[in-house]
Amino acid sequence: MVYYKTKEEIELMRISSLLVSKTLAEVAKIIKPGITTLAIDSFAEQFILDNAATPSFKGYGVPPFPFACCISVNDAVVHGFPTKNELKEGDIVSVDVGVFKNGFHGDSAYTFALAGVTDDVKKLLAVTKASLYKGIEKAVHGNRVGDISFAIQEYTEKQHGYGVVRDLVGHGLGRHLHEDPQVPNYGKRGTGAKLVEGMVIAIEPMINMGTKDVYHDKDGWTIRTNDGKAAAHYEHNVAIQKNKPDILSSFTEIEAAEKGNANLCSDY
Repeated sequence: MVYYKTKEEIELMRISSLLVSKTLAEVAKIIKPGITTLAIDSFAEQFILDNAATPSFKGYGVPPFPFACCISVNDAVVHGFPTKNELKEGDIVSVDVGVFKNGFHGDSAYTFALAGVTDDVKKLLAVTKASLYKGIEKAVHGNRVGDISFAIQEYTEKQHGYGVVRDLVGHGLGRHLHEDPQVPNYGKRGTGAKLVEGMVIAIEPMINMGTKDVYHDKDGWTIRTNDGKAAAHYEHNVAIQKNKPDILSSFTEIEAAEKGNANLCSDY
């Protein structure tokens, strides 16, 4: 069911969402060739705990997710297991973080590109990130979920020829990590649940360079592209209000840290 939030509850959610953003900004400072995704996960978890919160993802689901972050490299779309494998130049790394603080979850994701990434992958990241904001533009009182979905699909699939993942969707967010409504990245305008002031949703385009089709890795969680091509993932938390969306999370600190890390590519 849909849980509507008061203005006070939305402000608590903003605190949780911004802590996720700060966590991702700290991650942006340490990503480099040679670091393992397991080390990134441990670093992020400690930062979350140091800020009087707990990781939303750890222990979530069946089987229980065993890590604080989902870290998905190259052809991994989402839900990637952190491992002892070292990152290398030209990799792209999607880091999805959730925190639980003051009774509410925050949930945001960002895809980082290590120096040496190819131009076609840079374009995938740029288009996916831009599509997030095109979806957010439609996240206002009176519209429908399908308006968000259509905006993302039209830009990524119709205009740029990328694969929009169908198997995974955005979602409502609040006291529970996943609430109604579901927010697909594909669909028709004027369809789906009506957006009403007081709803909070996580909008998260998951876009593949090639086919839209994906499969589960043997770990039971990691989702990979069927053709082995790269995938990108960006996510914001948005409170529905009249006239304009209220973005509770932020990429500002993340982008600043990204530009300040010589091991990362930010010119996409």
